[in-house]
Amino acid sequence: MVIKSDFMLREIAGEYVLVPTGMAALDFGSLVSTNEVGYFIWEQLRTPKTLDELVEAVVGEFEVDEATARADTEEFVRRLEHHHILEP
Repeated sequence: MVIKSDFMLREIAGEYVLVPTGMAALDFGSLVSTNEVGYFIWEQLRTPKTLDELVEAVVGEFEVDEATARADTEEFVRRLEHHHILEP
């Protein structure tokens, strides 16, 4: 999976916000904010990654066990999928 090219992440007033661009801006209709872990996952998804690769990267970057990293990563990926931000 990888982030669609018509979305970007911006820091606004100390928060990370997913921002649609181009045609996505017309259809999206909302903003999605995230935390530092979400920002890290977003950066990882600039190139294609599997869920397992994302979990491994989160475990390597943050002081968190694999089960917690997997649960948090799956939740964030579900949010991205819900908003049609990911390409398979």
